[in-house]
Amino acid sequence: MGTSGFSSSTRGIPEVAEVPRHIAIIMDGNGRWARKRFMPRIAGHTRGVESVRETIRACMDRGVEYLTLFAFSSENWRRPADEVSFLMQLFIKSLRKEANRLHQNGIRLRVVGDLERFEPKLIAAIREAESLTAANTRFTLTIAANYGGRWDIMNAVKRLLQRHPDRAGDFNEDDLAAELSMSYAPEPDLFIRTGGEQRISNFLLWQLAYTELYFTDTLWPDFDAAELAKAIASYQGRERRFGRTSEQLKSKPEAAAPLTDPGTHA
Repeated sequence: MGTSGFSSSTRGIPEVAEVPRHIAIIMDGNGRWARKRFMPRIAGHTRGVESVRETIRACMDRGVEYLTLFAFSSENWRRPADEVSFLMQLFIKSLRKEANRLHQNGIRLRVVGDLERFEPKLIAAIREAESLTAANTRFTLTIAANYGGRWDIMNAVKRLLQRHPDRAGDFNEDDLAAELSMSYAPEPDLFIRTGGEQRISNFLLWQLAYTELYFTDTLWPDFDAAELAKAIASYQGRERRFGRTSEQLKSKPEAAAPLTDPGTHA
């Protein structure tokens, strides 16, 4: 079985660059942004689309290669029915409106999550946009929709068992990672959550093992290039040890290599 081709942060030491190669964002605060302006919650979601556009541009300008946005979690179905319906319609509208623009800018769009619960016209819009941009390599934008980290891991386990029933009980991390919905991307270097909450909310549970976490009170509709710059500056001030000591980093940078003993993680 093949692997994703990217270094695992628990089985090796990934290469660390000054600019995050992959940024993952929970876009939180749309509803509160709207309430502060005495507007309906849906107005915040509409304004949030503008922040998505600006963040994509800012990431590309910075040299980021992958951006993953948590648009709709598997738990968001618990929200009021009219808000969920609006979000679905906004998703369809945005896909149809933005697909050509993404394609013209060399951006590949991928949507991950349990899409079966969506209505057929939304699934069709997703597949059409993915197909249009499939050959683009300049930048990869992933939208997580009806996604949950536990769902992702369970799905990967099911696929492994279906494909290799004879190997049950004999799988390793690489086997599982290759079946995850984002096996095509390196693990995120930087995770950002807007809106003041400080949790990861079932987002990329496997992939965030050694990701640097950044939380900001800025509401998503107010998130812009300047806010992204603050997050990246915070990331650049971190010491990414991957289980090693500070002294090891200072004495001799280590090349990516398999870890034979997990040891004690810092």
